[in-house]
Amino acid sequence: MRYLFLLAALLPAAAQDVRKITILHSNDLHARLLPDSNQLGGFAHLATAVRNERKGCTGCLYVHAGDLVQGTPVSTLFKGTPVYHVANKLKFDAHTLGNHEFDYAYTQIPVFLKAAKFPVVSANIVDERGKLMAPRPYLIKKVNGVRVAILGAAMTDLVQGFLTPRTAGPYRALPVVETMAKYAKEARGKADLVVVLGHIHQKEGSQIIQDVPEVNVVVEGHNHAGRKELEQVDGRVAVGCQGYGRDLCKLELEVDRKQKKLVSWKWTRIPIEAKRIAAAKDVQKQVDKWEKKVAEMVDVKIGESRREFNQAEFRPLIEKAMLEEMKADFTHMNSGGVRDRLPRGEIRARHIWNIMPFDNRMMTAKVKGAAIPAALRKDKRVEAEREYTIALPDYVATNESQVKSLGIVGIRFAETDIYLRDVIIEWVKKQKVLQ
Repeated sequence: MRYLFLLAALLPAAAQDVRKITILHSNDLHARLLPDSNQLGGFAHLATAVRNERKGCTGCLYVHAGDLVQGTPVSTLFKGTPVYHVANKLKFDAHTLGNHEFDYAYTQIPVFLKAAKFPVVSANIVDERGKLMAPRPYLIKKVNGVRVAILGAAMTDLVQGFLTPRTAGPYRALPVVETMAKYAKEARGKADLVVVLGHIHQKEGSQIIQDVPEVNVVVEGHNHAGRKELEQVDGRVAVGCQGYGRDLCKLELEVDRKQKKLVSWKWTRIPIEAKRIAAAKDVQKQVDKWEKKVAEMVDVKIGESRREFNQAEFRPLIEKAMLEEMKADFTHMNSGGVRDRLPRGEIRARHIWNIMPFDNRMMTAKVKGAAIPAALRKDKRVEAEREYTIALPDYVATNESQVKSLGIVGIRFAETDIYLRDVIIEWVKKQKVLQ
């Protein structure tokens, strides 16, 4: 009887079969090959941090939650492809497509897929026939004996909220929660752990762990601030890192393989401080090669700033530049289009390229005062029969959500060959000093 009692006491532990795995993750690297002005980030420094974590790790995965490209001159001038080549050195176990992968138009994404030596998964971006844009909706990788299914996802409002007809082409995003539920049920039979790698809104990540019990973990991208803390619902968790490679995030898990549940979790952020973390020489060599190609064009002085401008503070200056350079009466700059701060001191063209990496062209329209919507007028008075000029970046003039929110439906804009980035650069040159 004594031996039977001991055997019974041991059975629950044996039935659990708990294994440890670690998910390293980043998102929204946005082609930030070099550290920022605060010496945070940089692909070569990030690579060192990832390699250091992998050394002592039992069952490590490293994933990236979308928006690898768009944000620096290297990406803009060479349409993102060099960034994928450099990222091959980071050795992602999985990457998913973000909205900015479309910035050079949907036709460039097959080029990225060909350049990537890492798996790319996306389950809900499809064309008009329902064919997936990515090679596969998910993959299954075995680490420390745990079969991990990684499902790729993009936000439901991908096209309406972030793309234009030209960049989206025939593609659209299926409802993200519904699609993750479908594929999670399919993957559940093949895997011990189901992870959604999503370039999605945080509310969508929260909804997945609330409404899709087959999903154990959501790793988010898109929100550059990331999550302040891990969210947990009935033993299912959601996490999201800072953008621009300023952090490497680390999710340590204990997984019950038989129950297909998490037993424990711990989430930490590792700051990528260039002064503390040495650059990986092989990655730095690649970074230097590409940065050298653009330096002559962008590392030239165009002015001086007496103080630092954050993104919100620089936005009115962009609008002022558009009004003055385009000789317009009304304009609007979308807040999401301002991608970086302007540091104090010498202003180089590179700073403007980082703030405005998109190849947005200016569009103009001439309309009578009565047709100018309140969102553009703001507090400015207009004469109903007088003709006014509206100047907008092409994204604002053609993106579905921007057009609706500004109330410019029906106004016909003509495209110019003038880039918004050049408008800002020329305006800064004329100002000489910003203060």
